[in-house]
Amino acid sequence: MNQILQTLRGDKAIWAFIGALMIASFLPIYSASTNLVYIHQKGTIIGHLMNHFLFILIGFFIIYFVHKMPYHYFRGLTKYGIYVVIVLLVFTLKTGTVKEGAFAARSLTIPFVNISFQTSTLAFIIVMIFTARFLSNYAEKKYTFRDSFIDFWIPVFLVVGAILPANFSTAAFVFSMICMLLFVGMYPLKHLFSAIGIGLVGAMLFYVAGKNFGPESIQNKLTTWENRIKNYGNNDENKPEEYQIERSKMAIATGGTFGLGAGKSIQKNFIPESTNDFIYAVIVEEYGLLIGGIGILFIYLMLFIRFWLVARKTTSIFGRYLVIGLGFSLFFQAIINMGVAVELFPTTGQTLPLISSGGTSIWMTCAALGIILSVSKKEDEIKADLLEKQQREEALQRIIDREIAVDSQDINQQLTTNN
Repeated sequence: MNQILQTLRGDKAIWAFIGALMIASFLPIYSASTNLVYIHQKGTIIGHLMNHFLFILIGFFIIYFVHKMPYHYFRGLTKYGIYVVIVLLVFTLKTGTVKEGAFAARSLTIPFVNISFQTSTLAFIIVMIFTARFLSNYAEKKYTFRDSFIDFWIPVFLVVGAILPANFSTAAFVFSMICMLLFVGMYPLKHLFSAIGIGLVGAMLFYVAGKNFGPESIQNKLTTWENRIKNYGNNDENKPEEYQIERSKMAIATGGTFGLGAGKSIQKNFIPESTNDFIYAVIVEEYGLLIGGIGILFIYLMLFIRFWLVARKTTSIFGRYLVIGLGFSLFFQAIINMGVAVELFPTTGQTLPLISSGGTSIWMTCAALGIILSVSKKEDEIKADLLEKQQREEALQRIIDREIAVDSQDINQQLTTNN
């Protein structure tokens, strides 16, 4: 492990903040897993902690191996990867099941290892790389909206449309992050607004068709979305969709400034997703708003700043958009998760990166961070090469100057002798 740590490349601050979040995740997961053990009768506390440790360990090696790869390799990957992802998403929809009366199709089970894999998380990374690739191509030649619609928007709409039936919030998040990156990348606003309009019309058509002609499972799913939007800000704890929000706010209020102490959360036993969507509420209850709440937010904010600095100094257009698309999205995902816990946003199901439990979300977050570190590593290598070149040129210049000085001295001595 020490040998591996010595070979880490890229932005050292990003590595430090990643390590801080990974380490900070263990105590909250250990504490909140009592909900799964004693309320839902699932496994043991040590078992859940060891699972999380395994996910984090594998995630670290994912970061390590991905950051060793030249990031321009990912440019070619998306040329066909975007269509592979579409096929995986469609296959996920076909194998979806009805859970508690609603349609659920978010993951596939990997054969032989029996690991559940959320295809939408992989799709998010691929589509962001695909967008960065499109913008880097767009910088070299001007597209008409028709060209960009065929080359870019059709694959994007297929990805988002394949996510939408099972997970509206993830589909909305992915589409929003794509639009954010396009806006930053100076994609023409009239083209962007046209695409957003097409996307909204498509979502409305899906809603109308699903409510009127869809199977009961899809109708129940749409009703759940309606209730989350209608009941946003409604403090009726008797409604199931508001129960976890109210418990989350109670946990934050109970924690106060300094918290109840590690492992002493009360509401973790009542919040349904205490180890996942609402882990932030458990952190604040146990460690307080000052250390738990603001401390975690501060780390994500520092990561965001480092992402911005890496993007700013990146000379490659593709690399710059890659960092913005993946890095900024991770930050916004964290903000949304924390915002849901305090009811700034409706319940979305977005996890807290590197802290919430779940193998797929941790691994895909680590893959995204590995790509960002690969970009920063390349820029460091370019800077080191330039510095080495400058040092060689300066050394050569010193040798030349010394030789000239010696030759001048010899000439002067000869002139003196002749005189």
